[in-house]
Amino acid sequence: MPVPWEALIPFGLLVGLFGVAGTGLNIVKRSQNDWKPPRYSLDRWEEMMMERDRRLTGTLRGQRTDPIAPKEFATNSVWDSTRLNA
Repeated sequence: MPVPWEALIPFGLLVGLFGVAGTGLNIVKRSQNDWKPPRYSLDRWEEMMMERDRRLTGTLRGQRTDPIAPKEFATNSVWDSTRLNA
């Protein structure tokens, strides 16, 4: 049975474009996540720690080695104070 060589061109195009799309999606997800792999199945504790890291460093994945928090950490609360006076 002969091989339909004409079918390999569209097959190659499909495989190539799916590969480009998947690689592009991976690059975009990692660039938004400080070039680290995405986290899955986060529980409440991990979300709180990510919020604390965001308040300390400005990014969800950033961490500090300083034992003392900066002065700004005392005033940048997670509570939205703009809705309290409404």
